[in-house]
Amino acid sequence: MRPTTPDTRGGAEAGESRPVIGSRRGRAVEPFLAVEVGERAAALARDGADVVHFEFGEPDFEAPLVVREALERAIKDGRTRYTDSLGILPLREAIAAHYAETYGVSVSPDQVLVTPGTSPALMLLFGHLLDPGDEVIVSDPYYACYPNFVRYADGVPVTVPVAEDDGFQYSPDAVAGRLGPRTKAIVVNSPANPTGAVLAAERLRAIAGLGPCVISDEIYHGLTYDGRDRSVLEFTDRAFVLNGFSKRFAMTGWRLGYLIAPREHVRSLQTLFGNFFISTNEFVQWAGVAALREAADEAARFRAVFAERRRAMITGLRAIGFHVGFEPTGAFYVLANARRYAADSVAFAYEILETTHVAITPGAAFGPNAEGFLRFSYSTSTDRIEAGLRRLSGFLASR
Repeated sequence: MRPTTPDTRGGAEAGESRPVIGSRRGRAVEPFLAVEVGERAAALARDGADVVHFEFGEPDFEAPLVVREALERAIKDGRTRYTDSLGILPLREAIAAHYAETYGVSVSPDQVLVTPGTSPALMLLFGHLLDPGDEVIVSDPYYACYPNFVRYADGVPVTVPVAEDDGFQYSPDAVAGRLGPRTKAIVVNSPANPTGAVLAAERLRAIAGLGPCVISDEIYHGLTYDGRDRSVLEFTDRAFVLNGFSKRFAMTGWRLGYLIAPREHVRSLQTLFGNFFISTNEFVQWAGVAALREAADEAARFRAVFAERRRAMITGLRAIGFHVGFEPTGAFYVLANARRYAADSVAFAYEILETTHVAITPGAAFGPNAEGFLRFSYSTSTDRIEAGLRRLSGFLASR
């Protein structure tokens, strides 16, 4: 079954009309299809179905032991109070040290705002940067929530198509061709969700030099399988960096992220955060300190496991008939072309879910250029990947 939204246009009786529910801003936000599929999958599981989960980008590991112990210790020590709105200084110092050691860039702890995940950081950032009608460049395919964050701030998302046969890479010339007098920012996501593409360093450098500030979502750094991660801060100081602990350290439910901003923007962002969120949970912040200072080996082990799962997923998808023209080199997603089977990826994903109990995110969630694709997350075990692919093989053969 496909999810439905209540019809607020019709009346309780013929000829009557109901009031429009909510604000124009709120109505512009589209459902997050990965969540919708996941919630339907959870309902099937409650009814006794054995569901294979390929829909969510959520590692199936526990967070590293040293991180869990740090959380417990922080709670026992009573570190459960409000903190400075920017975040605790030891965590901001650890983030600055991480960027210095990993990328060779200088970041002051005073440029770091610690947030409960990167989503609140995105909401604050677009609210800070955009006036009504201002434009933000995003790739197509894009992470599903980017356009929604832009619209919620009364901005206008402007898309630049990226192609499978070009490795889903931004073309700096194509980006330049979409710039206009209202362009406030260019969003870069590398490694990317949903494609797993890692933007080439020379392209990142070129985009950083186009003029508008760059918003670089680096949440999948630490999950690159060929070469090293490159931060936009290596190429420009006029950039905002989003990062966190969910993916690299398997800390999705801990809700811990951060925003690195140019100095002149920090005070305004801090003021917004203090009003809307006050501070990020103190005990979780201390766990973040432990992650950065003591859990690098565990994060490297996670990456090695994902690399094995990546190969199993790509090989398996090709074997059962999906087209994988681009092999992802980062994150933990494969965006597979399913157009030989169906044009409507949403209907196809729900048909698969109801028939096989394999949950997959439809490509339509990630923009018009991804329609006809399906996003497969390989953040689950190899055994579950193989089980899900066997079910899909039988389903496709029966069609």
